[in-house]
Amino acid sequence: MRRSNRARLAFLLIFGLGGVAILCWLGTWQVQRLNWKLGLIEALETRLDAAPVPLPEAPTEAEDEYLRVTVPGVYDGSELHVLTSAKPWGPGYRVIAGFDAADGRRIMVDRGFVEESRRNETRPGGPAEVTGALLWPQEVDGFVPDPDLAENLWFARDVPPMAEALGAAPILVVAEANEADWPKAQPLTVNLRNDHLNYAITWFGLALVWAGMTGALALRLKRRGEV
Repeated sequence: MRRSNRARLAFLLIFGLGGVAILCWLGTWQVQRLNWKLGLIEALETRLDAAPVPLPEAPTEAEDEYLRVTVPGVYDGSELHVLTSAKPWGPGYRVIAGFDAADGRRIMVDRGFVEESRRNETRPGGPAEVTGALLWPQEVDGFVPDPDLAENLWFARDVPPMAEALGAAPILVVAEANEADWPKAQPLTVNLRNDHLNYAITWFGLALVWAGMTGALALRLKRRGEV
């Protein structure tokens, strides 16, 4: 075997095995991310199943998302309408209401879903004790239109601008129940995107293909007498 042919084979093996190693590392990293995400989901589900506690002094998404709380206070009648749909009723709105908590803070309460025909109905106000979970929804992306403030029509829940519109702190409690039949409180479940298993399968699959192609090419060169 000539030196140049040996160098060609060495380069092929280094390139092929290096690619396989990188792809396997990416697959392993996704498996680690999968285990981390499953652990996070389990922790959040445990938090959501726990007994409610008073509203923290300064709740944060990192520490308190899905924390069940009980907040006494008063509905003042202000609300935002978020376009959505819910089975079995079809199109309608989520009602995001301003709520003056008994401790002096003004927060927001997601009171649930109303049908399209019930959008402008008068809803129960006044004193209430809200039990629900803290949430920072991630519903806004590049395809979601800006809210129509003149029509009080929103196309996604977005905590900071909703809080600004209601003159409230950026704190959203998703209510578990309401004082009347409408709005319909919507069940809250932990809903985190978890595509890490699919990514891991993709990377390991590419590693297998890369290894097969490297082996096939090396065998082809040997049969042709080039190495």
